[in-house]
Amino acid sequence: MRRRGVRSPTVREGNSHNQSYESLREALPYGRASDTFCFGSILRLTPLLICLNLFFQPIAIFAQRPATATITIDTSHPVNRFTPSHALGAAIDGHEKGANDLQLTGPNINAMLSAGFKSLTYRLRTELGGDVWHWNPNGSWSDALNHEGYWVSDSKLGAPISLSYGYHLPRRGNTIDQATNNDYSRIDDGDPQSFWKSNPYLDRQFTGEDNTLHPQWIVIEFAKPELINAVRLLWGEPFATRSQIQYGNFDDVSEIAFNSPVTWKNFPAGFIIHDRGGDVSHRLLRDAIQVRWLRILMTESSYTSTTKTDDVRDRLGFAMREVQAGIIDDKGRFHDQIRHGKTSRTQTVIHVSSTDPWHRESDQDNEIEQVGLDRIYQTGLTNNLPMLLPTGLLYDTPENAANEIRYLRARGYKFDQIELSEEPDGQYVRPEDFGALYLQFAYAIHRVDPALKLGGPSFQEILPDISGRAFRTDNSEWMRRFLDYLKRRGRANDYSFFSFEWYPFDDVCAPAAPQLARAPRLLEDSLKEMERHGVSRNIPWIISEYGYSAFAGRAEINIEGALLNADIVGKFLALGGDQVFLFGYTPAEMLRELPCTTGNNMLFSMDENGNIKHRFATYFGARLLTQQWLKPGDETHELYSAKSDVRDLSENALVTAYAVHRPDGLWSVLLINKDPKQAFDANLIFRIDPRGPNAAMQGPIDVYQYSEQQYLLGGPAKDPYPIRAEDPVHRVIESPSARVTLPPYSLTVVRGVLAH
Repeated sequence: MRRRGVRSPTVREGNSHNQSYESLREALPYGRASDTFCFGSILRLTPLLICLNLFFQPIAIFAQRPATATITIDTSHPVNRFTPSHALGAAIDGHEKGANDLQLTGPNINAMLSAGFKSLTYRLRTELGGDVWHWNPNGSWSDALNHEGYWVSDSKLGAPISLSYGYHLPRRGNTIDQATNNDYSRIDDGDPQSFWKSNPYLDRQFTGEDNTLHPQWIVIEFAKPELINAVRLLWGEPFATRSQIQYGNFDDVSEIAFNSPVTWKNFPAGFIIHDRGGDVSHRLLRDAIQVRWLRILMTESSYTSTTKTDDVRDRLGFAMREVQAGIIDDKGRFHDQIRHGKTSRTQTVIHVSSTDPWHRESDQDNEIEQVGLDRIYQTGLTNNLPMLLPTGLLYDTPENAANEIRYLRARGYKFDQIELSEEPDGQYVRPEDFGALYLQFAYAIHRVDPALKLGGPSFQEILPDISGRAFRTDNSEWMRRFLDYLKRRGRANDYSFFSFEWYPFDDVCAPAAPQLARAPRLLEDSLKEMERHGVSRNIPWIISEYGYSAFAGRAEINIEGALLNADIVGKFLALGGDQVFLFGYTPAEMLRELPCTTGNNMLFSMDENGNIKHRFATYFGARLLTQQWLKPGDETHELYSAKSDVRDLSENALVTAYAVHRPDGLWSVLLINKDPKQAFDANLIFRIDPRGPNAAMQGPIDVYQYSEQQYLLGGPAKDPYPIRAEDPVHRVIESPSARVTLPPYSLTVVRGVLAH
């Protein structure tokens, strides 16, 4: 999911001359040099030489003899069986105000359906924004008189739901979130009347466990190390009766680093016993030290409240009104190092372990809309198949989630899998805390429908930790702890599928070719690491979103995006994956998040009226997979291991292959040439029996091909658009000895029957 308000990807520095040279070469793929550039170069010798080199080099590339790529297909046993209608899907997400009405018009829906995806998943952007999701605008408040408290949407049927909204949390503790980042922390907002409060569902009242198993914390992230020897805490209610002030100077930012005991060091005078709360100052040591991270760890609550309600949730957890951290000088004066403000840009960054889902009617976030559940089913985008649906978890109540299931069942909509929460790793949630909430929500949902399969957690990434540190900070360790939590409580059966997002490259300014080359191995290594840490292969594994990057980049709308998407689908299915959902299904707009590049994960762009302007390489690449590589429908395909002998110096495959035996009896091989310059003659070898002769396709053979000859991205760097966007070319080869050449940067499907 596209993440807002988080750290920008690294922009790699490069030689400006080389960058301009490469960008010009990309603009002249067929030797059509700019007349203006070359004519002007006549008066300047060095630029003229560059111009001539640019003009003739692409021609030389196409004139050189292609190398041979031998692809060996092992037909002895399939590595996976799947149905295209289930396995290949797309994702619908929340959007800015008004976007859903522009995107979900009849013509746009028809265009989306033409991509050939059948399965659909509904993404929950409210969870990323730290909001409570009112999936139904009708419902009830725990404090009905004041229209505030804990919300439960109504399960009774009424008018179809067209749009739904999230609601900001007035007890929010996080400065930043994973969505629009249009809210802020109440811990350093400069207002002593506002406060953060932890999630009451993590108290023993709901978990049935000692609170020491679910300690809550506040982490202060200084932009640079600051001198610290004291803190000043303005507690709310309930306050912590036992807390520990800690510091850290690590570089890595992750939920595991935040929650690992080896990450933090205790201040000598940091263990504090409170008996009254209020405004208290603590000198932590005599001489100040440099501190990058400061953590307030809370283990025991006062169980007090200033509110006049009988709702026990008001008395559970911990509340903090304001925090100061800095230096007490020799004269006893306190010098605060924390910036206080009411926007995420003006306050020092705060992270918290959890947040109370209490809110008010006035807290509706009008900037972001979720498409209504009724509306999405009525569009036809589900193709009458079960939709992968979410419920809130981190900022919600079990009753609200259970009512969502009641409502959907009453409507008769198809769904059999529920994804609980979204991207807890990006919000630094402890796996044990997530497990405690997960079990409460699972219990409530299964009381409504015991047959539903529950899973998640839709990680924002699963890249392995290769740092070599003594403690791991990747999500495989997070999953190990989460699964262990479920097993120790005899609730492992409540977890039925594993889901994660796959946007492998944060650096959208880096060259694309090396990224494309290493992408399949990156996915394989990540999945193996998850399996080693206990994620069972006996349950479905789902990529709930995939795309080039979570940040906007040119490669996402260029041929590279189509190549990577195809590689992700093929590789994940070859590794035993169950479903894979493309992100960027609805028409969208160009984004320029970094000066170096402009783009977006999308199939189509749209104008201000919602009309589709352009179809991108990702659209044509998707159609090649869903219409030609696979036989459309719900019949079983068998996928077989296919290996190529074309590799780079790091042993990454530059030509990848994915071979399926279709239900119509045809063999269909998807070939991806990720070399931007070199063409290859494909030599397909079907190994039937290791001791017998190999087989080959017999004519006629269908060949579908998509490359820069069909798609060319042009326009200004800040607003690129395709100047050539054609369907894949199709030809029929009658003779099996005829050559199939894979152009540079291309997708090819070779389809036929084997000679007996």
